Amino acid sequence: MMEKLEDSDIRKRMPRFQPENIEHNKILYERVKEMAKKKGCTSSQLSLAWVHHQGNDVVPIPGTTKIENLEQNIGALSVNLTPEDMAELKSIASSVSVKGARNIATMLTYRETETPPLTSWELKRS
Repeated sequence: MMEKLEDSDIRKRMPRFQPENIEHNKILYERVKEMAKKKGCTSSQLSLAWVHHQGNDVVPIPGTTKIENLEQNIGALSVNLTPEDMAELKSIASSVSVKGARNIATMLTYRETETPPLTSWELKRS
């Protein structure tokens, strides 16, 4: 993946994409990619569908700069995730910890933030 990125791509400087972390982090990607293939969608669509299935008050907002990516993102709305699918995705996310900081130090807006724990995303049903 990294070899496909242009030199100006910020991901080339992000800790999670550095050689010492990328091979480990690729484990998560490969598991999601495998599940997406079974579901007949892309890994990006599966990820967006997962966020969309978190509840009626949760909306994924992907950054999109190309029409083909927008069309692919819209396709995520057609991905139906069963409770078993959701459990499998939760298992994948919980089984391997991501190595490397999320951002580079010069990204001041996000420097001190992290994604909330998975448990905080769970919908509390009465």
